[in-house]
Amino acid sequence: MKLKVLVDNNTYIDQYYYGEPAVSYYIEDEDTRLLLDVGYSDLFIKNSNALGVDLESVSTIVISHGHDDHTRGLKYYFEQEHKNNISIIAHPDAFKEKAVGDLKICAPILEEELKEKCNLILSKKPIKVSKNITFLGEIPQINHFEERKPIGKQIVGKNSIDDYVRDDTALVYKSEKGIYIITGCSHSGICNIIEYAKEVCKDNRVLGVIGGFHLFEVTKQVSKTIDYLKQNNIKELYPCHCTSFIVKAEIHKVLPVKEVGVGLEINW
Repeated sequence: MKLKVLVDNNTYIDQYYYGEPAVSYYIEDEDTRLLLDVGYSDLFIKNSNALGVDLESVSTIVISHGHDDHTRGLKYYFEQEHKNNISIIAHPDAFKEKAVGDLKICAPILEEELKEKCNLILSKKPIKVSKNITFLGEIPQINHFEERKPIGKQIVGKNSIDDYVRDDTALVYKSEKGIYIITGCSHSGICNIIEYAKEVCKDNRVLGVIGGFHLFEVTKQVSKTIDYLKQNNIKELYPCHCTSFIVKAEIHKVLPVKEVGVGLEINW
């Protein structure tokens, strides 16, 4: 499997691309080409061109969750008049309207309109997206220290309800040696995600993780998270996007943290 970082808050060392506080990864698994998330702007398209990534070869876009720093790039993707048989895979809540106060933080294209533009696949259950990669669907609450917290409201009909971001999900790549996790923001809890990926793949050998951990301050949750990562003996940790420097530094005291930025290529 090959992964290229198209969008991240940072650029990789000596790589002259552009960054924004968002996520987009280009992934190859044998003959399948897919994206996880599309960032906040058209930056994923510009960086794809600069990195030699052919977006026309992409058959599937997987959305980690419905916040605009992961979905707003869809507006620019469809303006490019790419092939109209693209599949988009997400949780059923991903393309609902979401807001914090008066600020909309949802995707630029919501469910009904999106159905007219692509093959929209919405699922709470795991789905195979390529030979070795699985979309995890809704992540269950498995441990006690990563309870979901609401972020704004989700609009359901004429009602608004607290949004616990149940649409937050991830990808897992299963190799012969073990599994690798690819996340967007980990609102579900990075340890919940890893534990569910182990269950779905029936494989406890976690080799690596890349993505946002949604951790900002050194709290009890961070301490428990570090204990969990250590217990699983994870060799390759790429926390990025919504993981603060101070949290990465705390993890690095116990397990080596690797650099992430636009231009990074990983081969697993």
